[in-house]
Amino acid sequence: MPATPLTPVTGWGRTAPTAARLVRPRTYEEAADAVRACGARGSIARGLGRAYGDAAQNAGGAVLDMTGLDRVRTIDAEAGVVVCEAGVSLHRLMEVLLPLGWFVPVTPGTRYVTVGGAIGADIHGKNHHGSGSFSRHVRALDLLTADGTVRTLRPGDDLFDATAGGMGLTGLILAAELRLHRVGTSSMSVDTERATDLDDLMARLTATDHRYRYSVAWIDLLARGAATGRAVLTRGDHAPLDALPARARRTPLRFTPLQLPPPPRHFPAGLLTRRTVAAFNTFWYHRAPRHRTGELQSIPAFFHPLDGVPHWNRIYGPGGFVQYQFVVGHGREETLRRIVRRIADRGCPSFLAVLKRFGEADPGWLSFPRPGWTLALDVPAALPGLGGFLDELDEEVADADGRVYLAKDARVRPRTLERMYPRAAEFRALRRELDPAGVFTSDLSRRLGL
Repeated sequence: MPATPLTPVTGWGRTAPTAARLVRPRTYEEAADAVRACGARGSIARGLGRAYGDAAQNAGGAVLDMTGLDRVRTIDAEAGVVVCEAGVSLHRLMEVLLPLGWFVPVTPGTRYVTVGGAIGADIHGKNHHGSGSFSRHVRALDLLTADGTVRTLRPGDDLFDATAGGMGLTGLILAAELRLHRVGTSSMSVDTERATDLDDLMARLTATDHRYRYSVAWIDLLARGAATGRAVLTRGDHAPLDALPARARRTPLRFTPLQLPPPPRHFPAGLLTRRTVAAFNTFWYHRAPRHRTGELQSIPAFFHPLDGVPHWNRIYGPGGFVQYQFVVGHGREETLRRIVRRIADRGCPSFLAVLKRFGEADPGWLSFPRPGWTLALDVPAALPGLGGFLDELDEEVADADGRVYLAKDARVRPRTLERMYPRAAEFRALRRELDPAGVFTSDLSRRLGL
């Protein structure tokens, strides 16, 4: 039988492509067979490819496309609990659950994430300050480990906590049981306001975040001087039925995402310059209302505006882009201020930059969120000197007991990781015991020695 050909695989940022054997199991048995046959280079799970860096790549080995395990098994519409396979997307859960009056407990900026990927990256959303990360809402999960055993794990198990945020390196997540959030409509009631600078923004978030389930700020990282860190703050909650106009009350739980045409496959080079992005940022800031309350928005518009543009990652051109996300704790605001000033002074052309306030951390050994401030920004990978600049920011973040998000990373150095994730040594020890042959491995794990 001829060998399976290698297929190019890359992250959403398209910065570090490698080639692997793609396998798409549709049952537990097929998944176990694929793991047994993975060979010396091992295997790693992949969902819908929204990890920005190299977490779901495995050069020369096997990449297991888990979207074939896509069945929603049971829904308890009274208790708000769903059991589904790992390849089910959050988009599919919304389609199925919203008509029943339930919503996913946590969603990131895209709904095209699988449940397995959501657990493996321990994703967070605009509600982390009150609801925590995705794993907090997982009641149980089935994990195929390197010895071929399927284990049912629950919160509090060491293996559960290593798997939540473990980037697929503890085994293959096959299914999960999730707690849901009850909603009365599929609309959001949204308040929007402008913040004049970074200190104004942080003060507003600190004083009033507790009033909102969801909160996020778009931040202008090219503004300088007195306007450094100016932002548009958007917060909201699920709208009650009586907030909807009469016509919308007939179908209050309707879910109809807008789909726009994709951008050109070959996006014009040099379009995202400091000058053009600065012009866009200025327009976007002044276009926002100074203060507006109670605006009704759809779930896609509030949570996932970029999902309406297929393959939006092409806008950065053939060189791709880096999404850099870090968190620093409360009391480390000066580090955040200094990094924002450095980004502005360097002129990094980022128009997709957001600041959020994290709440209590969850127990995942490699989970990213911790109490404090998280900033995420997209930057064209071809920006001269970008690698060295981000290395310097890594050091500032680590010095402030912060960390970068592994689901968005393709460049952090191993020695820096040790400072950011104090339980990395425990994670490695568990992996050596559970998977001594390295059955589950990835480009990320090789790069970071995980």
